[in-house]
Amino acid sequence: MMAKTTNCSEAFENLPYSNYNYSSVMGACCENVVGYIPVPLGIAGPLLLDGKLYYVPMSTTEGCLVASTNRGCRALASSGGVHSCVVADGMTRGPVVKFPSATRAWEAKDWMSREENFRKIKQSFDSTSRFARLNELDIRVAARYLYLRFVAETGDAMGMNMLSKGSEICLHYMREVFPDMSIVSLSGNICTDKKPSAVNWIQGRGKSVVCDAVVPGKVVTEVLKTTVASLVEKNISKNLVGSAMAGSIGGFNAQAANIVTAIYIATGQDPAQNVTSSNCLTLMEATGEDGKDLYISVTMPSIEIGTVGGGTVLSPQASCLNLLGVKGACSENPGQNAKTLARVVCASVLAGELSLMSALAAGDLVRSHLTHNRSQKSEDESSPAHKKCCEV
Repeated sequence: MMAKTTNCSEAFENLPYSNYNYSSVMGACCENVVGYIPVPLGIAGPLLLDGKLYYVPMSTTEGCLVASTNRGCRALASSGGVHSCVVADGMTRGPVVKFPSATRAWEAKDWMSREENFRKIKQSFDSTSRFARLNELDIRVAARYLYLRFVAETGDAMGMNMLSKGSEICLHYMREVFPDMSIVSLSGNICTDKKPSAVNWIQGRGKSVVCDAVVPGKVVTEVLKTTVASLVEKNISKNLVGSAMAGSIGGFNAQAANIVTAIYIATGQDPAQNVTSSNCLTLMEATGEDGKDLYISVTMPSIEIGTVGGGTVLSPQASCLNLLGVKGACSENPGQNAKTLARVVCASVLAGELSLMSALAAGDLVRSHLTHNRSQKSEDESSPAHKKCCEV
């Protein structure tokens, strides 16, 4: 009908719409549905992470990305693998409320900050879910406004809906104590969701994960075709100094967003959350005897991720979660599947960082993109390569 009324039948000619389970989509993932967009799926790996092998699904249209991540995985597997730890777990929601005066706002903050009153707030929050558990309430004053950043564990769900529900109940309870408090917005942007922010970079959001590995000098030269000294220098000048010169917030890395987004699309995450989830600090140091080996780590403080809810209910995306062994909720240890997926994301980012930085150090980046990221069918072979290597 739309194609007829808008005279765009040609535009929809190649849009697939049949042989798809729309019952999983309606009321959950999308509205006004007219079809679906197939995105290529590649597999990187095996990724040796904490002694276990993972094959990492990556959905992308960027040539070289899967191949590059795969090379990083190969180098890491030859080096004993990646080690990881989840150092913090807490999704956030940050309402803003208003009082008649700044003094009254401060009085409310003082009351909410007392341990006995926090326990009452926590009781209200925890009553809204079997899995959501309030761990912290961070309160900021701006004139007569209070910004309340609720921090809670949410089991295997990414957890935004749980946080919204729990926060709303707490606000109604607080208004019983402070009748002159008005609720301005359930989200006051101090959460912060889908926007760059220092608060997520510093305090974390979702899963905070650290991964590291030691790559022997022989692997650096034979597999990655570069040297430890060159990698360390490139990392300092590009990822640290260059990002500081750019005034970056959380962008002290080479291409974390590439890997995060590809895995998110494949596993049914919210792709827009790559904004915060791609916060990453990449460090490289010479280590071992005479500094011949490479120590590499990535620190990612705000991976927003889940294995239940959202796009994880769709069959193709659920298949990718199943490939990683993290489909659905973990019955034995609620939250473990989501933490494992976050560790896989972080370790995959490490593999991607190692490979791309090696390509830059060896001068292979443009050549590899001309090989993998240029369609000979759609370009005039006599024309110069014009595809931008956007992750540089």
